[in-house]
Amino acid sequence: MTIDAMTKGRIVARRTKVRQKLAALLVPCALLPVSAQAFDCVIDPSIVVRVGSPVPGLLKEVLIARGDRVKENQVIARLHSDTEQATVELMSEQAASTSEIEAQKARLELARNRMKRAEALLARNVTSTDKLEEAVAEMEVIQKELATAETRKRSAELELQRAQTVLEQRTIRSPISGVVLERSLFNGEYLDQDGKLATIAKLDPLFVEAFIPVSAFGKMHVGMDAQVVPNAPIQGSFIGKIKVIDQVLDAASGTFGLRIELPNPGNSIPAGHRCTVTFEGVAPDLE
Repeated sequence: MTIDAMTKGRIVARRTKVRQKLAALLVPCALLPVSAQAFDCVIDPSIVVRVGSPVPGLLKEVLIARGDRVKENQVIARLHSDTEQATVELMSEQAASTSEIEAQKARLELARNRMKRAEALLARNVTSTDKLEEAVAEMEVIQKELATAETRKRSAELELQRAQTVLEQRTIRSPISGVVLERSLFNGEYLDQDGKLATIAKLDPLFVEAFIPVSAFGKMHVGMDAQVVPNAPIQGSFIGKIKVIDQVLDAASGTFGLRIELPNPGNSIPAGHRCTVTFEGVAPDLE
Protein backbone atom coordinates (compact mmCIF):
# COMPACT_ATOMS: atom_id res chain seq x y z
CA MET A 1 0.00 0.00 0.00
CA THR A 2 1.34 3.45 -0.98
CA ILE A 3 0.89 6.77 0.85
CA ASP A 4 -0.03 9.80 -1.23
CA ALA A 5 1.70 13.17 -0.87
CA MET A 6 -1.16 14.70 1.15
CA THR A 7 -1.06 11.91 3.75
CA LYS A 8 2.73 12.20 4.04
CA GLY A 9 2.36 15.92 4.63
CA ARG A 10 -0.12 15.35 7.44
CA ILE A 11 2.21 12.83 9.12
CA VAL A 12 5.17 15.23 8.91
CA ALA A 13 3.07 18.08 10.32
CA ARG A 14 1.85 15.93 13.22
CA ARG A 15 5.41 14.83 14.10
CA THR A 16 6.57 18.46 13.99
CA LYS A 17 3.87 19.50 16.47
CA VAL A 18 4.86 16.66 18.86
CA ARG A 19 8.53 17.72 18.74
CA GLN A 20 7.54 21.34 19.42
CA LYS A 21 5.48 20.33 22.48
CA LEU A 22 8.35 18.22 23.86
CA ALA A 23 10.79 21.05 23.28
CA ALA A 24 8.49 23.47 25.11
CA LEU A 25 8.39 21.15 28.11
CA LEU A 26 12.13 20.46 28.24
CA VAL A 27 13.54 23.94 27.57
CA PRO A 28 12.51 25.50 30.92
CA CYS A 29 14.25 22.63 32.79
CA ALA A 30 17.32 22.89 30.60
CA LEU A 31 17.75 26.56 31.53
CA LEU A 32 18.08 25.71 35.24
CA PRO A 33 21.31 24.41 36.80
CA VAL A 34 21.33 20.66 37.32
CA SER A 35 21.50 21.08 41.11
CA ALA A 36 18.20 23.01 41.08
CA GLN A 37 16.15 20.74 38.89
CA ALA A 38 13.67 18.17 40.14
CA PHE A 39 13.05 15.32 37.74
CA ASP A 40 10.17 12.87 37.77
CA CYS A 41 11.06 9.30 38.72
CA VAL A 42 9.55 5.97 39.73
CA ILE A 43 10.56 3.79 42.69
CA ASP A 44 10.81 0.11 41.74
CA PRO A 45 11.89 -3.08 43.51
CA SER A 46 15.49 -3.93 42.75
CA ILE A 47 14.54 -7.52 41.88
CA VAL A 48 11.23 -9.23 41.14
CA VAL A 49 11.42 -13.03 41.02
CA ARG A 50 8.82 -15.49 39.77
CA VAL A 51 9.59 -18.50 41.96
CA GLY A 52 9.12 -21.95 40.48
CA SER A 53 10.53 -25.43 41.02
CA PRO A 54 13.33 -27.34 39.26
CA VAL A 55 11.05 -30.40 39.19
CA PRO A 56 7.27 -30.71 38.77
CA GLY A 57 5.13 -32.23 41.47
CA LEU A 58 2.14 -32.05 43.78
CA LEU A 59 2.42 -29.38 46.46
CA LYS A 60 2.39 -30.85 49.96
CA GLU A 61 2.50 -27.49 51.76
CA VAL A 62 2.93 -23.83 50.87
CA LEU A 63 4.34 -21.85 53.77
CA ILE A 64 3.90 -18.27 52.54
CA ALA A 65 1.07 -15.86 51.85
CA ARG A 66 0.76 -12.51 50.12
CA GLY A 67 2.52 -9.77 52.10
CA ASP A 68 4.85 -12.11 54.00
CA ARG A 69 8.48 -11.13 54.38
CA VAL A 70 10.91 -13.91 53.55
CA LYS A 71 14.66 -14.39 53.90
CA GLU A 72 17.03 -15.69 51.25
CA ASN A 73 17.11 -19.53 51.24
CA GLN A 74 14.01 -19.72 53.48
CA VAL A 75 11.77 -22.74 52.80
CA ILE A 76 8.55 -21.48 51.24
CA ALA A 77 6.99 -24.73 49.97
CA ARG A 78 7.47 -28.50 49.74
CA LEU A 79 6.40 -31.05 47.17
CA HIS A 80 5.31 -34.57 48.07
CA SER A 81 8.55 -36.57 48.41
CA ASP A 82 7.77 -39.94 50.03
CA THR A 83 9.54 -41.90 47.28
CA GLU A 84 12.61 -39.67 47.33
CA GLN A 85 12.79 -39.83 51.14
CA ALA A 86 12.67 -43.64 51.06
CA THR A 87 15.44 -43.71 48.47
CA VAL A 88 17.64 -41.52 50.66
CA GLU A 89 17.08 -43.82 53.66
CA LEU A 90 17.96 -46.89 51.60
CA MET A 91 21.09 -45.32 50.15
CA SER A 92 22.12 -44.10 53.61
CA GLU A 93 22.12 -47.67 54.89
CA GLN A 94 24.14 -48.91 51.93
CA ALA A 95 26.63 -46.06 52.12
CA ALA A 96 27.13 -46.51 55.86
CA SER A 97 27.70 -50.26 55.68
CA THR A 98 31.36 -51.38 55.95
CA SER A 99 30.76 -55.09 56.57
CA GLU A 100 31.88 -56.18 53.10
CA ILE A 101 35.11 -54.19 53.31
CA GLU A 102 35.87 -55.48 56.80
CA ALA A 103 35.26 -59.06 55.66
CA GLN A 104 37.64 -58.65 52.71
CA LYS A 105 40.29 -57.10 54.96
CA ALA A 106 40.05 -60.09 57.31
CA ARG A 107 40.44 -62.51 54.38
CA LEU A 108 43.41 -60.51 53.11
CA GLU A 109 45.14 -60.66 56.51
CA LEU A 110 44.61 -64.43 56.61
CA ALA A 111 46.00 -64.82 53.08
CA ARG A 112 49.10 -62.81 53.99
CA ASN A 113 49.76 -65.04 56.99
CA ARG A 114 49.43 -68.13 54.79
CA MET A 115 51.86 -66.66 52.30
CA LYS A 116 54.37 -65.89 55.06
CA ARG A 117 54.13 -69.48 56.40
CA ALA A 118 54.58 -70.83 52.90
CA GLU A 119 57.68 -68.69 52.44
CA ALA A 120 59.12 -69.93 55.76
CA LEU A 121 58.40 -73.56 54.94
CA LEU A 122 59.90 -73.17 51.48
CA ALA A 123 63.05 -71.66 53.01
CA ARG A 124 63.43 -74.89 55.05
CA ASN A 125 62.54 -77.03 52.00
CA VAL A 126 59.48 -78.33 53.84
CA THR A 127 56.98 -77.31 51.14
CA SER A 128 57.00 -76.84 47.39
CA THR A 129 57.13 -73.68 45.30
CA ASP A 130 53.60 -74.42 44.07
CA LYS A 131 52.21 -73.94 47.57
CA LEU A 132 53.84 -70.52 47.83
CA GLU A 133 52.56 -69.47 44.41
CA GLU A 134 49.05 -70.55 45.38
CA ALA A 135 49.25 -68.44 48.54
CA VAL A 136 50.49 -65.41 46.60
CA ALA A 137 47.75 -65.80 43.98
CA GLU A 138 45.08 -66.11 46.68
CA MET A 139 46.31 -62.91 48.36
CA GLU A 140 46.26 -60.98 45.06
CA VAL A 141 42.71 -62.13 44.34
CA ILE A 142 41.52 -60.99 47.76
CA GLN A 143 43.28 -57.63 47.29
CA LYS A 144 41.28 -57.08 44.10
CA GLU A 145 38.05 -58.13 45.83
CA LEU A 146 38.80 -55.63 48.60
CA ALA A 147 39.35 -52.87 46.01
CA THR A 148 36.03 -53.81 44.40
CA ALA A 149 34.25 -53.62 47.75
CA GLU A 150 35.75 -50.17 48.42
CA THR A 151 34.63 -49.02 44.97
CA ARG A 152 31.08 -50.22 45.67
CA LYS A 153 31.06 -48.28 48.92
CA ARG A 154 32.20 -45.09 47.16
CA SER A 155 29.51 -45.64 44.53
CA ALA A 156 26.91 -46.03 47.28
CA GLU A 157 28.06 -42.74 48.83
CA LEU A 158 27.75 -40.99 45.46
CA GLU A 159 24.31 -42.51 44.95
CA LEU A 160 23.35 -41.18 48.38
CA GLN A 161 24.49 -37.69 47.39
CA ARG A 162 22.42 -37.88 44.22
CA ALA A 163 19.37 -39.10 46.14
CA GLN A 164 19.78 -36.27 48.64
CA THR A 165 19.99 -33.77 45.77
CA VAL A 166 16.79 -35.16 44.23
CA LEU A 167 15.09 -34.95 47.62
CA GLU A 168 16.30 -31.37 48.13
CA GLN A 169 14.75 -30.39 44.79
CA ARG A 170 11.37 -31.20 46.33
CA THR A 171 11.91 -28.33 48.77
CA ILE A 172 11.36 -24.84 47.32
CA ARG A 173 13.34 -21.99 48.85
CA SER A 174 13.22 -18.25 48.33
CA PRO A 175 16.13 -17.09 46.13
CA ILE A 176 16.08 -13.58 47.66
CA SER A 177 15.10 -11.68 50.78
CA GLY A 178 11.96 -9.68 50.11
CA VAL A 179 8.18 -9.46 50.23
CA VAL A 180 5.70 -11.89 48.70
CA LEU A 181 3.69 -10.03 46.08
CA GLU A 182 1.61 -12.96 44.91
CA ARG A 183 0.97 -16.58 45.85
CA SER A 184 -0.25 -18.44 42.77
CA LEU A 185 -0.76 -22.02 44.05
CA PHE A 186 -1.98 -23.70 47.22
CA ASN A 187 -1.63 -27.04 49.00
CA GLY A 188 -2.63 -29.97 46.82
CA GLU A 189 -2.22 -28.17 43.49
CA TYR A 190 0.17 -29.39 40.82
CA LEU A 191 3.23 -27.27 40.07
CA ASP A 192 4.57 -27.61 36.53
CA GLN A 193 8.28 -27.34 35.87
CA ASP A 194 7.59 -24.07 34.04
CA GLY A 195 4.90 -22.99 36.48
CA LYS A 196 4.96 -20.18 39.04
CA LEU A 197 4.43 -20.70 42.74
CA ALA A 198 4.86 -17.11 43.91
CA THR A 199 6.25 -13.68 43.03
CA ILE A 200 8.75 -12.14 45.44
CA ALA A 201 10.13 -8.59 45.28
CA LYS A 202 13.37 -7.40 46.83
CA LEU A 203 12.82 -3.98 48.43
CA ASP A 204 16.27 -3.34 49.91
CA PRO A 205 17.76 -1.68 48.02
CA LEU A 206 15.22 -0.02 45.75
CA PHE A 207 15.89 1.10 42.19
CA VAL A 208 14.77 4.60 41.26
CA GLU A 209 14.35 5.05 37.50
CA ALA A 210 14.49 8.59 36.09
CA PHE A 211 14.60 10.16 32.63
CA ILE A 212 16.72 13.28 32.35
CA PRO A 213 16.86 15.86 29.50
CA VAL A 214 19.84 15.35 27.20
CA SER A 215 21.05 18.84 28.16
CA ALA A 216 22.21 17.31 31.45
CA PHE A 217 24.08 14.44 29.82
CA GLY A 218 27.72 14.42 30.93
CA LYS A 219 26.98 16.44 34.07
CA MET A 220 26.25 13.33 36.14
CA HIS A 221 28.35 10.27 36.85
CA VAL A 222 28.05 6.87 38.46
CA GLY A 223 28.41 7.18 42.22
CA MET A 224 26.93 10.69 42.38
CA ASP A 225 24.48 11.39 45.25
CA ALA A 226 20.82 11.91 44.44
CA GLN A 227 18.02 13.13 46.70
CA VAL A 228 14.79 11.19 46.20
CA VAL A 229 11.47 12.60 47.45
CA PRO A 230 8.49 10.22 47.14
CA ASN A 231 5.12 11.73 46.24
CA ALA A 232 2.44 12.08 48.92
CA PRO A 233 1.43 10.47 51.17
CA ILE A 234 4.99 9.16 51.73
CA GLN A 235 6.92 11.67 53.79
CA GLY A 236 10.63 12.52 53.84
CA SER A 237 13.55 12.62 51.45
CA PHE A 238 16.19 9.93 50.95
CA ILE A 239 19.72 9.85 49.59
CA GLY A 240 20.76 7.33 46.98
CA LYS A 241 23.58 6.96 44.48
CA ILE A 242 23.56 6.79 40.71
CA LYS A 243 24.38 3.25 39.61
CA VAL A 244 23.60 3.25 35.88
CA ILE A 245 23.58 5.96 33.22
CA ASP A 246 22.27 4.94 29.82
CA GLN A 247 24.74 5.52 27.03
CA VAL A 248 22.04 5.46 24.35
CA LEU A 249 19.88 8.59 24.26
CA ASP A 250 16.20 8.59 23.33
CA ALA A 251 15.90 10.89 20.33
CA ALA A 252 12.09 10.97 20.34
CA SER A 253 11.78 12.41 23.86
CA GLY A 254 15.19 14.09 24.09
CA THR A 255 16.00 12.27 27.34
CA PHE A 256 18.31 9.61 28.71
CA GLY A 257 17.65 7.15 31.51
CA LEU A 258 19.51 6.61 34.74
CA ARG A 259 19.11 4.33 37.72
CA ILE A 260 19.60 5.30 41.36
CA GLU A 261 20.18 2.71 44.06
CA LEU A 262 18.28 3.70 47.19
CA PRO A 263 18.94 1.88 50.50
CA ASN A 264 15.72 0.79 52.18
CA PRO A 265 16.48 -0.90 55.53
CA GLY A 266 13.35 -2.30 57.09
CA ASN A 267 11.45 -1.85 53.81
CA SER A 268 10.15 1.48 55.11
CA ILE A 269 9.81 2.96 51.59
CA PRO A 270 7.18 1.27 49.41
CA ALA A 271 7.95 0.43 45.80
CA GLY A 272 5.77 1.16 42.78
CA HIS A 273 5.40 4.84 43.71
CA ARG A 274 6.20 8.05 41.86
CA CYS A 275 8.82 10.48 43.11
CA THR A 276 11.05 13.41 42.20
CA VAL A 277 14.83 13.41 42.27
CA THR A 278 17.35 16.24 42.51
CA PHE A 279 21.13 16.28 42.25
CA GLU A 280 23.19 18.45 44.58
CA GLY A 281 25.87 20.08 42.46
CA VAL A 282 27.82 18.61 39.58
CA ALA A 283 30.75 16.41 40.59
CA PRO A 284 33.70 15.86 38.23
CA ASP A 285 33.61 12.83 35.98
CA LEU A 286 35.11 9.66 37.32
CA GLU A 287 38.58 8.78 36.06
